[in-house]
Amino acid sequence: MKKSVIVIFTLLLLGKTLSAQTNYQNPILAGFYPDPSICRVGNDYYIVTSSFAYFPGLPIFHSTDLLNWKQIGHALNRNEQLDLSNTGVSRGLFAPTIRYHDGTFYIICTLIDKGGNFIITAKDPKGPWSNPTWLPEVDGIDPSLFFEGGKTYITYNSIPPNNKPLYDGHRTIRQVEFDRAKMKVVSENTILVNGGVDIAKKPVWIEAPHIYKKDDWYYLLCAEGGTAYNHSEVVFRSKNVNGPFIPFDKNPILTQRHLSVDRKYPVTTAGHADLVETPEGKWYAVFLACRPYDTFYYNIGRETFLTPVEWNNEWPIINPAFEEIQYLYPVPISTTNKVENNFSGNFYWRDEFDKNKLNDRYVFLRNPEADLFSFEKKKLSLPLKQTTVAEKKNPAFIGFRQSHHECYAASRIHFKAASENEKAGMIIFQNEHHYYFMAISKKDDQPVIELYQSGANNDPDTLLASLPVTYKDAIDLKIVASDKGYSFYYATTKDNWQLLQLNVDRKFLSTQKAGGFVGSMFGLYATSNRMNTTNKMLIDWFEYKGNDAVFNR
Repeated sequence: MKKSVIVIFTLLLLGKTLSAQTNYQNPILAGFYPDPSICRVGNDYYIVTSSFAYFPGLPIFHSTDLLNWKQIGHALNRNEQLDLSNTGVSRGLFAPTIRYHDGTFYIICTLIDKGGNFIITAKDPKGPWSNPTWLPEVDGIDPSLFFEGGKTYITYNSIPPNNKPLYDGHRTIRQVEFDRAKMKVVSENTILVNGGVDIAKKPVWIEAPHIYKKDDWYYLLCAEGGTAYNHSEVVFRSKNVNGPFIPFDKNPILTQRHLSVDRKYPVTTAGHADLVETPEGKWYAVFLACRPYDTFYYNIGRETFLTPVEWNNEWPIINPAFEEIQYLYPVPISTTNKVENNFSGNFYWRDEFDKNKLNDRYVFLRNPEADLFSFEKKKLSLPLKQTTVAEKKNPAFIGFRQSHHECYAASRIHFKAASENEKAGMIIFQNEHHYYFMAISKKDDQPVIELYQSGANNDPDTLLASLPVTYKDAIDLKIVASDKGYSFYYATTKDNWQLLQLNVDRKFLSTQKAGGFVGSMFGLYATSNRMNTTNKMLIDWFEYKGNDAVFNR
């Protein structure tokens, strides 16, 4: 009897384990990972996403099963490759495409306000990647590559015909031929799409084009409607790579804009897709989408989702079995791999700074200067720089993406301010004019802990809270995000958390209020507010934990 019970219990446990591994969790890259592009080489998959004004640029992820994703680096990790000086947070690097051909990886992308479109190459996706080759003939954004028969084509979003828009948001999709050997454009551009699926309906922002060859057809996949609530994905096809491209009569093949805004756990703004085929002949799409709260608000940015694709009468359909984008889908590939995707679901992440190397998940604002950080006795050292995060410069800031609505970030810091100008601690940051900064500082020759809200434009920050604080050597800081707002805590002894400020307005950090294309970052941040100093902040550890209800179902 006991043996039977043990067998049944074991089978139940095994069934639960297998069940847990039969689905993957969306988004596959939670938080600010927008504009995903994917390619496959053998059994290996690679994703690259936009990074805007954060450095290093263009994070690259690898998987062998479309289930477990690991970051393997950044494509642009040298200052000589990427100039982000004086760049607004939502400018910089837009919408990369990654492709592989004949032993070489290619990424094509746009550096807004600087050099425009460029190509970089590598033999190994981990790098090193080449310096950019600039493409002045490619006038627009969202470039993509297509290889066929010894020829290479660049497809991109561009100006309307004769640069005379018929309405706001009127754009075209254009194409040029590119010589890989000479690394230069070798043809005039051809307009593949004017306006969108039906120009009579004044479609806006046809963009993010990708071309694929399947059977005898060339398929042109594009985003339409703008990268907000009306975002969608549409498809065209042709028998010739240069067109004419005919739109699918059942477009869009992906959108969420028609669904009730009151639905539970909504996914919105879906679009900007890229397709990949598995070795078994199954197709999948990666695309950006958002998880909003209160209908239209989101702080965590545009995220990377993955859904199946089915071909119906020689047309691709994204998310074919559902109207709503799902949080769980069957695992794409037969695998016994344990699910270890620390970019999805309610993950916990901790860094003890004991490897003398900064983890790839951290980013800086714009190009880091040589003395931005160092390691001292298994601690991260961050000097107080004169620059602040309100400026378009490189402050002493190291960021980690907020990836959940319900989450916290915490750290232990060693810092004693020498003056009231010196401030060091943790920040939750959306852009130069939308952030909350919890700082250790000094007032009347006594240490204090303060909370600031950023000022608008060039207005000074607003002091929301200030308390005297006594601590021997180190102090722990924690920022908690919830559906009530952001709360700020400190502890002078382990786990003895004290409240500094409860539930400040989280919508202040939403894209709806702050604007732009990025997501919020938890950051380690120190500044002397333009005063000379040799002071620094030492950090023992940093940890992050997400707890969104949608992932606990």
